[in-house]
Amino acid sequence: MAIGSLARRKVTTILSSRYLYSTSKYSFSLSRNYSSGSDENDVVVIGGGPGGYVAAIKAAQLGLKTTCIEKRGTLGGTCLNVGCIPSKALLHSSHMYHEAQHSFANHGVKFSSVEVDLPAMMGQKDKAVANLTRGIEGLFKKNKVNYVKGYGKFLSPSEISVDTVEGGNTVVKGKNIIIATGSDVKSLPGLTIDEKRIVSSTGALALTEVPKKLVVIGAGYIGLEMGSVWGRLGSEVTVVEFGPDIVPSMDGEVRKQFQRSLEKQKMKFLLKTKVVSVETVGDGVKLTLEPAAGGDQTTLEADVVLVSAGRIPFTSGLGLDKIGVETDKAGRILVNERFATNVPGVHAIGDVIPGPMLAHKAEEDGVACVEFIAGKEGHVDYDLVPGVVYTHPEVASVGKTEEQVKALGVEYRVGKFPFLANSRAKAIDDAEGIVKVLAEKETDKILGVHIMSPNAGELIHEAVLALHYGASSEDIARTCHAHPTMSEALKEAAMATYDKPIHI
Repeated sequence: MAIGSLARRKVTTILSSRYLYSTSKYSFSLSRNYSSGSDENDVVVIGGGPGGYVAAIKAAQLGLKTTCIEKRGTLGGTCLNVGCIPSKALLHSSHMYHEAQHSFANHGVKFSSVEVDLPAMMGQKDKAVANLTRGIEGLFKKNKVNYVKGYGKFLSPSEISVDTVEGGNTVVKGKNIIIATGSDVKSLPGLTIDEKRIVSSTGALALTEVPKKLVVIGAGYIGLEMGSVWGRLGSEVTVVEFGPDIVPSMDGEVRKQFQRSLEKQKMKFLLKTKVVSVETVGDGVKLTLEPAAGGDQTTLEADVVLVSAGRIPFTSGLGLDKIGVETDKAGRILVNERFATNVPGVHAIGDVIPGPMLAHKAEEDGVACVEFIAGKEGHVDYDLVPGVVYTHPEVASVGKTEEQVKALGVEYRVGKFPFLANSRAKAIDDAEGIVKVLAEKETDKILGVHIMSPNAGELIHEAVLALHYGASSEDIARTCHAHPTMSEALKEAAMATYDKPIHI
């Protein structure tokens, strides 16, 4: 049996120290009272997104009197209201339409015509969002979390002034304040987002008609997902990217296959290309482009331009400078391994601190932060936060890419298995993709797993758990997987890593 085992160690890794303050420089009591008067709350959370509302619920579950302040008036933050959830609703709906057009006949399902009812599609999306936001309010009531709707800003390290959505003002006091205000769309110099012709992801989720030509600026997760939605519904999609690659954080080999897959879906890519200007002309938009390395300019016309150049921490108007909270050059709040800032009693989590800007990472931050406040131990391992691109096929990964392993100078082995050899994938006629496993040569310990397939975002979690417990590729290979399932491809890739696969 290989060195790996299913229960090798208890995970106690804390946030990577390269992002944080040293505790030797800043030390403070978790229970100290900093308010000028009597504190009404043990914990006050500013922001009701995935990090904030999860932190608030967890704090209440641990017996801490908790208030959550949310400016939007609906809980769930960007993710639930104008991000993760509505985009997945449209990705699913548009995929169903695409399947009806291109795949149903192969399965013996035929009809004379199929058409897009965009208002109905948007209605389904909005219903899902509304139900989920109400669900979080229900969880607040169940766990006795006080909910204040309004924009909060610091009066002191223990007092938050809230301009309520009803037009009034109230002051919320707390022994511990958690900043969980998330992130905002990153714009480009000289470009004005009007959410009609030049849109952010928010506007791309609410278009009233399918644009004939859509240009996406930025080849990251969000741009490719929204480009996929509108491409399936009939748009001619062109993605403009300044860098040489799409999704630069992705494993290089998987990235190449992924790009080929998107190109087969008629998505066009202009890589190493700089956007010089974007201007609205009549009912359309004209972009001026030039090679990233310099050269002759060209123009590109579109009906809609989606600006998807990344996100930035949202901290404006919080009064951080008033209480002296330190940030880095990118505007991220600096915290120590307990998510505490340099100001006693003030903490920060999620997109406003260094680390991946992902909803599930923010949730883990929130739980760990509150556990520390309650005198317990928390942990988040940023190296084991899974990433998923929710296109079709999806791409999911955890751990190191092959490029990162090479850079570390570690001797390693690679195991791969194509879904073309997976019986479930062949049975459902959806077999595009691959599983790739990287393991240390000497110990067989898994270093990274990368999956491109339908529902890769669901398949990746077996690998996440394996990495958390220091498992070997042989551990996965010797674990019985139900047949026929897509997850058998991961088992076969693990077999290919330490020995040989069976089905190829």
